[in-house]
Amino acid sequence: MADRNEKHIPSNQQHIPADMDPRDAQVILEALAEDVKPGGVDDYDEALAAVLSSSLIAGPDPSVVADIKTTPDPTQQLADSTALETQVEEIYQAVMRRAPEHRVQPSLERVQYALNLMGDPQKAYRSIHITGTNGKTSTARMIEAVLREQGLRTGRFTSPHLNTVRERISIDGCAISPVDFVQTWEEVEPFIELTDSWSVSRGGPAMSFFEVFTVMAYSAFAMAPIDVAIVEVGMGGRWDATNVIDGDVAVLMPVDLDHQKWLGNTVEEIASEKLGILKPGKVLVSALQQPSVKTLIDARVAEQRAQLFYYGEDFELTSREQAVGGQLVSVRTPGAFYEDVPLAMLGRYQGFNAAVALMAVEAFFYGHTLSADVIEHALMSTRSPGRLEIVKGSPVVIIDAAHNPHGAAATVEALQEAFPGPRVALYSAYADKDIEGVLGVMEPAFAALVLTQMPGERAADIETIADIARSVFGEDRVHIEPDLANAIARAADIAESIDPDSLAPASVTVMGSIMLAAEARELLGAHNVDES
Repeated sequence: MADRNEKHIPSNQQHIPADMDPRDAQVILEALAEDVKPGGVDDYDEALAAVLSSSLIAGPDPSVVADIKTTPDPTQQLADSTALETQVEEIYQAVMRRAPEHRVQPSLERVQYALNLMGDPQKAYRSIHITGTNGKTSTARMIEAVLREQGLRTGRFTSPHLNTVRERISIDGCAISPVDFVQTWEEVEPFIELTDSWSVSRGGPAMSFFEVFTVMAYSAFAMAPIDVAIVEVGMGGRWDATNVIDGDVAVLMPVDLDHQKWLGNTVEEIASEKLGILKPGKVLVSALQQPSVKTLIDARVAEQRAQLFYYGEDFELTSREQAVGGQLVSVRTPGAFYEDVPLAMLGRYQGFNAAVALMAVEAFFYGHTLSADVIEHALMSTRSPGRLEIVKGSPVVIIDAAHNPHGAAATVEALQEAFPGPRVALYSAYADKDIEGVLGVMEPAFAALVLTQMPGERAADIETIADIARSVFGEDRVHIEPDLANAIARAADIAESIDPDSLAPASVTVMGSIMLAAEARELLGAHNVDES
């Protein structure tokens, strides 16, 4: 065989396509011979690669060849992704073995101690802190969207999740990646363990699962890094783990009865807990509240020497009309009138939420108004999964996380407006919820009710729900199907049989619990939440 270091290498002609122009072939052969001469490239294949990546072969951009050669193996990518998601799930399950928030004595000390050990990452960015009974997550998403449209890097912390625990920690509108989630855990775990030891040595408990996730979120935001965090409380406010931040703007969504076992038995007691997120000298943006709650707001604002923007006095939703895929809303604030803004969500309550969101962002920017383009682009692209979310057609299947009477009333009003055809509800709930109150609100809006069984120790027994449902809806309108998939199919069959001649389409609404919403979304193949 000829030596590849010789000037002419007949064997190299096997690399030249037979149909290549002879003149081009000669150029390649000469280039190869030049590159492998003594003192040049020693490896024949390396020389050939150099020629093939030249403009003669690869065109004006030789990097094309390099890109093709370095394209990751999709099989390996899938294996790596699966392994990472497995790690995420293992971390989640380990953290979930900790006590839930409501079983740990109220205190901010553990979270403060852990964050202090880490150098107080929560002080590396500004924040907007959101509490209230209903509307927190949708409003948080709107606020985040407007801030991102303004060019800021955002972090959003909400709970619970629908698909994966990663969606609780969102950066720039996307759930934290599996790599970053695992890395965040590995960085905070030693400080969590130190905090556990410190607390237990003083007679206290180890950190709760929500406290751990809060520390992870604040750390991930600092590492990103972000410009502003939009943080939703887990429950209440004053003693909520998130309340170690000094929110530049505190947002109070409508307050009503929920979580009475932990927050108090009256709206006033619950509101007092939630108002605990307002810090001295900061700003409070409040949705419309009951008169007794407004009295508490005024007192808290005066006590904290804060500034108040109250719905109906300082800002308001002035008008709204239905539109394809959502609605057009007009909002008045102290600095501007935002007219006919497209909002890609259904329901009057989302119009109210949008007004609160725009006021909160204005307050964050110290009263500066926002451009129409920014608002339109932000709100027309904002979605809130699990909130009047259409996941299937024929019949229409809607998923909504309403789980208390106040939230159910908002959902019912929206359904009556947007879905006038025959309606059937699919319902289940946690045992500690006001089942009778929710069903009482639902009853006038649905022709029939299908009940299903949720898993878990917190879930109400289906027969218990059925007894209550029959007393509200009547025996003939209540149907029982423990399996969720069968329950959805049965509800769809009932909906389509109620009035086959109806011009408006029949619909099924799955509601009663965020857990139920999550299971139904997965079963019906809804897109993953906040995936990039």
